[in-house]
Amino acid sequence: MHRFRDQGRAPRAALRRHLLAGLALLLAGLAGPGAEARPFVDAAGRTVEIPDKVSRVLAAGPPASVLIYTLAPARMIGWVRAPHPDEKPFLAPETRELPAYGRLTGRGNTANVEAVLAMKPDLIVDVGATGPTYASLADRVQAQTGIPYILLDGSFATTPDTYRRFGALIGEEARAEELAADAEGILAEVRAKVGALPEEKRPRVYYGRGPRGLETGLAGSINTEILDVAGARNVAAAAGQGGLTAVSPEQVLAWNPDVILTLDPAFREGLARDPLWSGLAAVRAGRIYQTPRLPFGWFDAPPGVNRLIGLRWLAAILYPDLFPQPLAEATRDFYRRYYHVALDPAQVDALLAGARPGEGKPPEGKPAEARP
Repeated sequence: MHRFRDQGRAPRAALRRHLLAGLALLLAGLAGPGAEARPFVDAAGRTVEIPDKVSRVLAAGPPASVLIYTLAPARMIGWVRAPHPDEKPFLAPETRELPAYGRLTGRGNTANVEAVLAMKPDLIVDVGATGPTYASLADRVQAQTGIPYILLDGSFATTPDTYRRFGALIGEEARAEELAADAEGILAEVRAKVGALPEEKRPRVYYGRGPRGLETGLAGSINTEILDVAGARNVAAAAGQGGLTAVSPEQVLAWNPDVILTLDPAFREGLARDPLWSGLAAVRAGRIYQTPRLPFGWFDAPPGVNRLIGLRWLAAILYPDLFPQPLAEATRDFYRRYYHVALDPAQVDALLAGARPGEGKPPEGKPAEARP
């Protein structure tokens, strides 16, 4: 009995999806004379018809959320996930309580066609990789919903161009040019100052994710690409090309990094207590730094335009003599320009706790609870 009932559910669910997709396409076709479309060739080479006016934009994943928020927060219709309480003070008030709808792309995708349609977006945007897997997903969601879905290049070096292309698409050219020019300035300054450094002057860095610090990015990983821009050497490149991967303590010990960056406070604090790590050069020198994370990670999490302030921070950590501007000043300026908030001194101190040059020694004691 139950087997036959379950067999009937699948066709009904499929029929419902097809009906929703058909309805979306019908509504798009009946939108009237104000809905003229224009072709846009996205970063995957797909030609997508975009409405003449784009007022409501939905992000397919976290990097796209950051791009939309920094460029045009008034056009945001929600978050991939709801901001945590400690993140909200670092966001513009009008965006803090926007609804969450889940993610369409990446690990742990949770959104569905019904959730997307309920948000009534004019455009869906994904920022990141643009390979066949992502292009296929974009085609599929666009076919199911009737909503144009574009892919933008999420590689760090293309940040200025991504701002300009997206800004022109949604009618925010002036704001996009302001941010693109600022991003170009950050990238150019760091490259000019570290580009001529010989290999032996470039610190060997390990980036550890998770409470044990044993997830990292290999050579070519989008999660660690700012190490190259900042003039550092990613020790995990010795394990080959790839994305995020799990490594063993033995591998980290063999790499013996000069500097350790960590996303997780539990790992940073554990480095001071666990005898396993006591022989590492970074531990002995006290060069262990917590990557700031509010409202978005500075180094990673997500690997979006939020990494611009992370690059400025990392360059100062690695080469304080080359980047004498106080980090507090650079942080306040970035948050004003990109995140639409004016930080007070207490907020700056909270952001930079354990992240300033000379503050690399982790505290003793019970490790802080890591966010899942």
